[in-house]
Amino acid sequence: IFVYLFIFLDMATTESYTFSLHDAFPFCSGLWSAGAVVIALLIVAPIVAVIWVALNPTENIWPHLMATTLPRYMTNTAVLAGGVGVLAAAVGAGAAWLISMYRFPGAGWLEWLLLLPMAIPAYVGAYALVDFLDYSGPVQTALREAFGWASARDYWFPQVRSRTAAVVVLASAFYPYVYLLTRSAFREQSGGSYEVARALGAGPVGLFWRVGLPLARPAIVAGAAIAMMETVADFGVVDYFGVQTLTTGIFKIGRAHV
Repeated sequence: IFVYLFIFLDMATTESYTFSLHDAFPFCSGLWSAGAVVIALLIVAPIVAVIWVALNPTENIWPHLMATTLPRYMTNTAVLAGGVGVLAAAVGAGAAWLISMYRFPGAGWLEWLLLLPMAIPAYVGAYALVDFLDYSGPVQTALREAFGWASARDYWFPQVRSRTAAVVVLASAFYPYVYLLTRSAFREQSGGSYEVARALGAGPVGLFWRVGLPLARPAIVAGAAIAMMETVADFGVVDYFGVQTLTTGIFKIGRAHV
């Protein structure tokens, strides 16, 4: 085993050798292929089962769902995913550009602090936002004391538990996906492109819009896609804010059949 491992590493690090798995492990190539097929089947099987059950229900419930809850679930899910994707792309790409292209006090700390939302569950941010902006929170309490308002009927304040607030919370939790990929994309770009753009009269904004952003577009799209998929799969935030999505609908159906 160790001999074959050494041959594998030696071939992988030799530039003049076109590496092939069959060359290093001639007796295991078939096993690797079979193992890959088995793993793929194990991953795909639950998805196929869910699709089969959905398309072949015991009762004809699709007309009822289409007439009642499904359009609302799909609309809320699409709006949340689209809003989070756009906001996360804007915040993540902007932060990556500032960290990659500018030097300012605290940039080294900020480079890593921008990753902290990945360590905090999104629903914790939802709790914090509601406690901060709710009627009994510090913001509305300070406004009532400053303007002499006695109750909520004396002033207007945006609804805290809303779909818009859910977009803000989820984008704040998932933008690091865009930030990480885009920061790597900016750092891998050639400096010659920016030097040519500066020589042609491009300013800081022009460098971002005409050079940096087009070159980093694949990374931004990939990060935004991950953020959107995380949004579709999220349950805690949308349930706490009372936003009915496909995830909450599936949970309610599952709980009803327990």
